[in-house]
Amino acid sequence: MTRIGRRWLAAFGLALMTAACASGDPADGGGRASPVIRRPPLESEFTPVELEVAIDDLVAEINKKPSEPMQTAVLLKAVTGFFAPMAKGATRAMGELDVTGNVLGSLEPTGDRQLDMEIQNQQLEQVLLDGAEAIGITPFGDANAAAIDAAVAEGVHVVTLDNDLATSKRAIHVGTLGRSAGATAGETLLATLPPAPGTVVIHGNTDPTWLDGTDRTQGAREVLEAAGYKTVVVQATWGDGSEAEDVEAIKEQIEDEDPPAVGLLGLFDIAFRCAMAAEAAGKPDLPIVAFDFNPMTVDYMRQGRIKATHIQRQYYQGYLVPYILYGIKNLGLDATRGVLAPRMVDDSRFNLGLDVVPADKIDAYSDFLDIIDAKQ
Repeated sequence: MTRIGRRWLAAFGLALMTAACASGDPADGGGRASPVIRRPPLESEFTPVELEVAIDDLVAEINKKPSEPMQTAVLLKAVTGFFAPMAKGATRAMGELDVTGNVLGSLEPTGDRQLDMEIQNQQLEQVLLDGAEAIGITPFGDANAAAIDAAVAEGVHVVTLDNDLATSKRAIHVGTLGRSAGATAGETLLATLPPAPGTVVIHGNTDPTWLDGTDRTQGAREVLEAAGYKTVVVQATWGDGSEAEDVEAIKEQIEDEDPPAVGLLGLFDIAFRCAMAAEAAGKPDLPIVAFDFNPMTVDYMRQGRIKATHIQRQYYQGYLVPYILYGIKNLGLDATRGVLAPRMVDDSRFNLGLDVVPADKIDAYSDFLDIIDAKQ
């Protein structure tokens, strides 16, 4: 068996999660006669009311007439860690919609970006052969564009989530938009910093092939530099040995920068490495702001070392995509865009927004994630 074949089994066969199966068409062979019924929204200070309203508006339009059944698939980079809440949300939405569908993703990411893209393209080909007519996907990069375009050419609706792939023919992207997310994180950190001048060390992205990461980094830099701070970016890395490398690189910047480092900003789910680096540099009191809800980040927040984190609403990313795909199939793309217009920043991007969670709200937010069963 080839290397790709072995990884294919790990990523596709072992990680397949049956989400829901349609209960069958009405006896007359037409569309679904019963209305779509959602679970009631949760009562929490962290409930994204604007997103709940957007979904309810879409459901109201869908329910105005009988809808057609749909076979779908949501392809995630993984179904563990950061992506686990997406899998949970997509699975729940498929059940509410009573569609036939699966959530697919790796249980064992390879760490090899090119190989991961090849595996995902194979997944996409397979779900098309299996009859999928609507697909959600978290693309790895430009090498996925041709496979997405081929699906669209066959009349399949495609929506991206998490990472966008604007160079493809995807219909809509659902996610936390990079530049605005970075700017929000920059504003959160500003509230904790001493007056300028000073240097802020950003654990971010300078690789132009990852546009979302670059945009998030640039959004943070613009806010901090406009406030009079110098910024320096340490490239975040993943994979074996990356933690020690990142910690050492951040530590060196803390020790060497002029003017001295006054704060740190981690823009991805490994943001806790900023706290590790500050400790290694002998400056554990430097203000740190993070992204995502990695258990290590949560631990540092409980210790008072990380002041706040920013959550990309992964659960709602996964939950929204089947509803949007169902809307496109039954209402049409233009009508679906029209219903979603209050949250659309242009004709193809739905801005999911962010949850900003200060350290003193960590238990309340953890309770919220427990309620929606969306811990990563």
